[in-house]
Amino acid sequence: MPGCIRFRTAPLEYEDQMRIMFELVIVTNETSYVPSGDGNVDVDEHDVVDVEGNNDREAHKAPSSSERRASKRPAPSSPKGKKKTFRDQCMKRLAFVLMSTSSATSECEGNSDSIHTMDVDESDDTDDDYIVAMLGLDYMASSGINKKKITTTIARMTGIQWVELQLQDPVECFNMFRMRRSVFLSLHDTLVQDYGLRSSRQFCSKEALGIFLWACGAPQSFRQCKNNFHRSLETVSRKFEKLLESIMRLAVDIVRPKDPQFSTIHPKLQEPRFWPHFKDCIGAIDGTHIPVTVPLADQPKYIGRHGYPSQNFMVVCDFDMRFTFAITGWPGSVHDTRVLLDTLLKYKDQFPHPPDGKYYLVDSGYPNRKGFLAPYKGQRYHVSEWQHGQHPVGLKEVFNHAHSSLRNVIEQFGVLKMKWRILLNLPSYPVNKQSKIIVACMALHNFIRDSAVHDVHFEEDFEEDDGNPTQPSIDGGGGALGDDIDMAELRDAIAVAMVS
Repeated sequence: MPGCIRFRTAPLEYEDQMRIMFELVIVTNETSYVPSGDGNVDVDEHDVVDVEGNNDREAHKAPSSSERRASKRPAPSSPKGKKKTFRDQCMKRLAFVLMSTSSATSECEGNSDSIHTMDVDESDDTDDDYIVAMLGLDYMASSGINKKKITTTIARMTGIQWVELQLQDPVECFNMFRMRRSVFLSLHDTLVQDYGLRSSRQFCSKEALGIFLWACGAPQSFRQCKNNFHRSLETVSRKFEKLLESIMRLAVDIVRPKDPQFSTIHPKLQEPRFWPHFKDCIGAIDGTHIPVTVPLADQPKYIGRHGYPSQNFMVVCDFDMRFTFAITGWPGSVHDTRVLLDTLLKYKDQFPHPPDGKYYLVDSGYPNRKGFLAPYKGQRYHVSEWQHGQHPVGLKEVFNHAHSSLRNVIEQFGVLKMKWRILLNLPSYPVNKQSKIIVACMALHNFIRDSAVHDVHFEEDFEEDDGNPTQPSIDGGGGALGDDIDMAELRDAIAVAMVS
């Protein structure tokens, strides 16, 4: 047994079994290694000869199949003047592996016995080459080598396309524009035909109306409009201003009584609980406060009993829930009575004065004077006080209850503010522009009412949180602004007739 000559001085145990175990394994001292030694082993002369003979055999050993294949492999060539990329090298390597695999398979079919061992070696080498090529391709894909940068542009919807899309969906149209599709289109046509709304070469009038309604109803800031409609801030601001001016011109014609002479009696007055006691009533008057943004130096005069800067604007409303007159711009610290008295003098030509024998319903913050019928003071009055309380007792409470129920139409302030939510927190525009926005919202309110299209907002009960709903009289109830004798007698007569 080669390498074991030095042990011949003594017989080996189990030599026969060892020969059977290692007869097919040839191990030389070139590969031996003892971890605890230096690797030098004294050998005999025979061992040296034997080793040299083995070395001679190794030197004349035939080349392996992989070496022969490598020698036959053509040298890679590349187009002149063009540098090969890593991807090209990997692809050529993969193509060569596939070709070698197919040729090796065909050789095995014709000479399987003589090339059995070589076929096994080629399969191993082929698998190695294939794995190398695939790993290279995977590395190239993951690391981005020689990968062209792909820029993707997402197509975005234009402003007019967004408006048209909302108009196709009844729910979204109502939520975004606060009105039905038919009302939107009718309003657009009216503004175009009669109130100066025009399209430009790059901007459709329908898109401009959509911007205005979306900004006032949701409400949305100009930056949000810029993002949604893909317009510049300057364009959004300019179109908003143009729409505001058009709707202000509409307000001149629509915020007024349908019947300036008040010759007809509204059907609501003919209900049993009101007829004939309030047959001469033509509407209601009240004031409300809208939060405004003003410079710090002007805030003291705008801060009233609510504790925040506001405008006190007064409106007149008929029983169709339409606004027939409005006055805005008064600071929030001003009393309602002063606003009314000043309006009757300064805007007497525009104010819809009640004819002789007719009157408006007002709350106890106003004087009970000719043309303006107020409730009894010091008695329960507001509807909320009756909802969970006792029934009215006495002629004064009976009158106040009927007066409050009929005048409740003026509480459309709550509907106005909830429908056009920009009124809940007006942007920091100049005060006069904030006043215009308030009037524009009332004009839109009237236009929707005149369209006679069903609107759920007018059926909901938005009770305005007024904090202190009943203002004291500006003079405490006496003096020159006290109750008018004729109106006091009319009130007493109505109260007696209601309880009799």
